[in-house]
Amino acid sequence: MERHQPSFWTRLLDLIAPRACVACQCRLAESEQFVCTICLLRMPRTDFALHSTDNLMARMLWGRADIERAAALFRYQPSSPVSKAIQEMKYNNQPQLGRFLGRFAAEELAPTYFLEDIDALLPMPITRQRQRKRGYNQSQLIAEGISAVTGIPILNNVVKRTHFAQSQTRQSILERQVNVAGAFSLVDGEALRDKHILLIDDVMTTGATMSACCQQLQQAPGVRISVFALAFTQY
Repeated sequence: MERHQPSFWTRLLDLIAPRACVACQCRLAESEQFVCTICLLRMPRTDFALHSTDNLMARMLWGRADIERAAALFRYQPSSPVSKAIQEMKYNNQPQLGRFLGRFAAEELAPTYFLEDIDALLPMPITRQRQRKRGYNQSQLIAEGISAVTGIPILNNVVKRTHFAQSQTRQSILERQVNVAGAFSLVDGEALRDKHILLIDDVMTTGATMSACCQQLQQAPGVRISVFALAFTQY
């Protein structure tokens, strides 16, 4: 990733209140942001983008959503540097961390051509209640980071999350499918007409949420859908 050049004030603040890696809590070097270089290197990659039409994530969506390709950058494991970074982004008011992870993902995906011919990025929507509580949509932040590197525009307000019955963290595959049934509604299919869009989420586990959203997006005329998650959990 391109090295960050800290300002004078950043260096001064580092002396007064040193910044720590969100994954390991070690002090960050001046050129590092949010996650130290060692943790970034140790985060296990999936390499799904190299085989984006046939990988574990894509197969999980076969027969449930009509997609072009699928990829996740990291493998998600509890208490790992990946999970700590994502938890920090989602629950500890760290919007800039989400954008950083999006930029990092875009730069790692660049050599794979996974983002080639994508017309627009579409963050996975969350309910208004959840967005008010959290202050932001983490998938929107990841999309903003990807857009900053690639220049691909972001589409918002074309599909909405109509409900979220309960947390899915401890649910089975079947329970997750039931939980997201009817959870999305297409708002503006014309905005998607004949576009190849990339649906973006933070973590994919069973594919229930991703497939439910794709099923709504597929109603748009001529739309093509690919999907990306920052991390993938092998359920």
